[in-house]
Amino acid sequence: MRLVLDAGALIAIERGDRDVVGRLRLARLRDDDVVTHGGVVGQVWRGGARQARLARALRGVEVVGLDEPLGRRAGALLAVTGGRDVVDGAVAALAGDGDVILTSDPDDLLPLVVASGAHAELHRP
Repeated sequence: MRLVLDAGALIAIERGDRDVVGRLRLARLRDDDVVTHGGVVGQVWRGGARQARLARALRGVEVVGLDEPLGRRAGALLAVTGGRDVVDGAVAALAGDGDVILTSDPDDLLPLVVASGAHAELHRP
């Protein structure tokens, strides 16, 4: 299982949300992969000392590039669902069977995940 993080999850980490921090710790204890992509980081990263908590957490997160293959998969999902948010499309494209997506936008991501064919769960931070 992988834990896939969207912007809402990163914002929750930044705010010190105990549930999200606990999920990250549990994932690391179980040797589960924790992943997001650079577009998600770009949505929340503003730099500075107030993001120290997020910077520490990102050290344990695999941040994949929003490269051409991921962009194409995201775009294909958006075409099928009529969606417009490439960042959400790429989050859905990262998820596979058995993965958990930690998202503050399950209503936006659900059609994308269904279109992807992945059997992933959506959880709110």
